[in-house]
Amino acid sequence: MIKTLEGLLERVKSLPKMKLAVAAAEDREVLHAVFDAKEAGIITPVLVGDVEKIEKIAAELGFSLEGVEVLRGNDLADSAMKAVKLVSQGQADFVMKGLLDTSILLKAVLDKEYGLRTDSLLSHVMVYEPKMYHKLLFITDGGMNIAPELDAKVKILKNAVKAAKAFELEQVKAACIAAKEKVSDKMPSTVDADAIAKLAAGGEFGEGVIVEGPLAFDLAISKEAAQIKKFESQVAGDADILLVPTIEVGNAVGKALTYLADAKSAGIIMGAKAPVVLVSRADSHESKLYSIALGAIIANR
Repeated sequence: MIKTLEGLLERVKSLPKMKLAVAAAEDREVLHAVFDAKEAGIITPVLVGDVEKIEKIAAELGFSLEGVEVLRGNDLADSAMKAVKLVSQGQADFVMKGLLDTSILLKAVLDKEYGLRTDSLLSHVMVYEPKMYHKLLFITDGGMNIAPELDAKVKILKNAVKAAKAFELEQVKAACIAAKEKVSDKMPSTVDADAIAKLAAGGEFGEGVIVEGPLAFDLAISKEAAQIKKFESQVAGDADILLVPTIEVGNAVGKALTYLADAKSAGIIMGAKAPVVLVSRADSHESKLYSIALGAIIANR
């Protein structure tokens, strides 16, 4: 079982090397992380974009492009299309966002002709390593789906379970987050959480997956809180996945972990035929490297 993000990096080094297509690779921080991942032996990069800018940045960083495939993108949309095509045609294993808007990359990913569309829903999964928690914590969806309804939440949780299982967990525990534990028609998040928990009990998410809800955030991550509230649970205080009701909740909790709890993190988009590494310019170099490793281990599976 992979217990830390550094452990993720080490585990990926022992797996077959994956080929990563980077769309609009002319981004200094992205290229730095990509070349560090290459040096670590976890990926073979294919760089798509403005060739002259890519060459200039690589030279400034002191990285050699010898043996690295660099393809010209005529503009940002063309770079996204070519990077995604590499994956859909089996010439790369997963794709990463470079210096372009997320919407441009996702338009290529969802293209009916050459994209990576599936019957699933694209959703964002963040993996955090908080210092005050005893395990890695997966949070979804704080990056893509704004206010998903029940069917969408089921797909979002399935995507997160796939990501969690890449960490070789024997059992995955998921908490459907709401403001309280009692189901109330006045609070739709509690109704959805209860419905998802019942689906899980019927085997919707597969073997080795326990889903409970609704659970407040404190119960999901604190056994002490559960004991004080006399709340009996298999998940309370031991959650692997937090399924949040809206993007605002996931975004706020995730950024609180990063900026107030100094948590390491990695992020990925799930639900396509291959992982999509989508990092923020504000993400640390370390986070970008871990995100590439996360994409690589999921692509390996």
